[in-house]
Amino acid sequence: MSSTTATRVPAAPRVETPFQRFVSEFAASRIALLGLILFLAIVAIAVLAPWIAPQNPYDLAQLDIMDGRMEPGTVGGAGFTYWLGTDDQGRDMLSGIMYGLRISLIVGAGSAIIACLVGASLGMLAAYAGGRTDSLIMRLVDLQLSFPAILAALMILAFLGKGILNVVFALVIVEWAYYARTVRGSALVERRREYIEAAQCLALPTRRIIFRHLLPNCLPPLIVVGTMQVARAIALEATLSFLGLGVPITEPSLGLLISNGYEYMLSGKYWISFYPGIALLVTIVSINLVGDQLRDVLNPRLKR
Repeated sequence: MSSTTATRVPAAPRVETPFQRFVSEFAASRIALLGLILFLAIVAIAVLAPWIAPQNPYDLAQLDIMDGRMEPGTVGGAGFTYWLGTDDQGRDMLSGIMYGLRISLIVGAGSAIIACLVGASLGMLAAYAGGRTDSLIMRLVDLQLSFPAILAALMILAFLGKGILNVVFALVIVEWAYYARTVRGSALVERRREYIEAAQCLALPTRRIIFRHLLPNCLPPLIVVGTMQVARAIALEATLSFLGLGVPITEPSLGLLISNGYEYMLSGKYWISFYPGIALLVTIVSINLVGDQLRDVLNPRLKR
């Protein structure tokens, strides 16, 4: 009696899509995942602030001046518990931080997106056109980068005045050059590739070559720079608001909340500035952690 042994056919290797490979490589860093979770939690708190905040700290009908500068955990006159204390106007610091996160994220993300659009377009144009156009744009970039960002923003806001739109405009002016230089460097490399030469030989429109063929291959470094610039914009806005040239009092950000309690630090009322400062620190650090991992995933040559 003969026995036959079944031959097992090896299973075909699983092929990961680029998105699955990106997710797996990003998730390999627990610190980056922690940063992403923290950032998503911060965004959720900022978006849901009108519904989850204990009070609207800028509705005068909900404020009581007698509750000013109360310590964390104190119960107010109306039976309301201030878990993070109150400022000099009797505003709940926990609610103020939730509302302040909204302004900080809106200004930071808004200015970064607009600066990215402006800088990427100019950097792409400089790399593709070359010649005098490239020289003119890059001289403007060099001139912009030669000025300290905070000094340039202060000069712009001293002329324009306070306001969210004015702050966004000032941050766009001081940020676009970083995107332009990054995109130009990547585009110069891609411009010499065969697919660009083939597109030019086919007499495709310049706009189509730039935005359909050249720009998509420059996105990885642009995404990394954009992530870092969001954190930088939030920090710059906080600095401007702390100095009194940022957002108005009626639309406070984390920087303005820190500024409101600065004069009370020496008198022991630390919580007015301390907790908004912690919220600002966690926000910036979480974005930077995500940006560091994106840099390692999208450009393995820079991996530490």
